[in-house]
Formats: sequence, C-alpha cells, structure tokens
Amino acid sequence: MDFLQNLLDNSNIPVITAFLLGLLTAISPCPLATNITAIGFISKDIGNRNKIFLGGLLYTLGRVVAYTVLGIILISILKEGSSMFSLQKGINEYSEMLIAPVLIFVGVFGFSGTGRTEKLKGNLGSLLLGVLFALAFCPTSGLFYFGMLIPMSATEPGGYLLPVVYAVATGLPVVLVAWILAYSVAGIGQFYNRIQIFQKWFNRVVAALFIAVGIYYAYINYL
Repeated sequence: MDFLQNLLDNSNIPVITAFLLGLLTAISPCPLATNITAIGFISKDIGNRNKIFLGGLLYTLGRVVAYTVLGIILISILKEGSSMFSLQKGINEYSEMLIAPVLIFVGVFGFSGTGRTEKLKGNLGSLLLGVLFALAFCPTSGLFYFGMLIPMSATEPGGYLLPVVYAVATGLPVVLVAWILAYSVAGIGQFYNRIQIFQKWFNRVVAALFIAVGIYYAYINYL
C-alpha cells in the first residue's frame, strides 16, 4: 500500500492517478471486505471455470456502471459550482444505511438453493453486487472518490472517463482472483464438482460471509 501511495504522490497524469486511486480503494479495509465477499459469491460454482471468470468481469462491470453514472452526475453538478461536501454527505448516509441490511438479507435468504434465488446467484447477481458494493462508501473510499477523483475529473478534459478507469482498478483484484480460481486451479474445481455435498456447504460458508460483512457494516455505521 505504501508503494502505491508513493506512486500516487508522484503522479501527474490523470489517468494513472485515477487508476492508482482505484487500486488503493480496492485494498482499503472496507472495500477489501466487500471484494472478499464478492469473491466468495462469484466462486460458488467452483466447478464451472467460465462462469467464475465471467462473474468477476460482471462484478467489475457493475462497479464501472455505478461509479461512472454517479461520476457523470457529480462532475456535472460540481462544474455548476455545487459543494462536493454536501453531495458526499448525502450519498454516504444513504449508501451506509442500505448495504448492511442488504448483505444480511442476501446471506440469510439468497443462498437457500430455491428456484427463486437462482437468478440472484447467477450473472445478474454478480452485476448487481458490483453496483451495490461500489456505492458502499466508507471514509477511505469516500475520500478517494469524492475528495480526489471527482474534483480532478471536473477540471480535466475528458474527465468523465476517469471514473471508468477508477472503477476498473477497484474491481481488478476480484477479476484476477476469479481468473486464478477459474483457470489456474481447474483441477481443484473438477475435484470439488464430483463431491455433491461440497456445493451445499460452500453456499453456507458464502452466506455466513455475507452476514458477517453485513454485521461489520452495521457495527461501523450504526454503533
């Protein structure tokens, strides 16, 4: 992390700065917890290599959609002279109120194996999870996004593309882990695929992970 921080301090190229801010966000405590949770969600079907990697890409795409749409809105508002502090305060308040109950709900009801939850477990679930986790701002990610990325984007030509670069960087660790799980440990996936009981227990582990991270967010936001 110190290495990335040093690179950021010496960067004067907006695209590189946005990318480094995204990487620093990805390894910060709160986003790291959500990325670990996302990896658990994506890797549920460990025997299906392509599905795991596609899930990582869709999770990152969800982050791109969330950060880009929000960035376009904020940059436009900021260029009109509005205060970033008041905008950040409002977004943080609502996102923090939302993520903890959603994670706990998904953990309790989203991995029951019923037909109603199959869509949540699939590609749509990975995409929506990326959107949700992107909007789960904590102090560090809020500082990087609202305090550094958006003000810089508002002053740079083509600044609307910088949130895209930032978003890709925030999801890059998940894509890399998804690729490793999908293609570097394929033998492990095939082994587990032969053990039917593994899938049921692994789903329970992922559900417990969602609940734990939801409780963590509830603790830091409400207590």
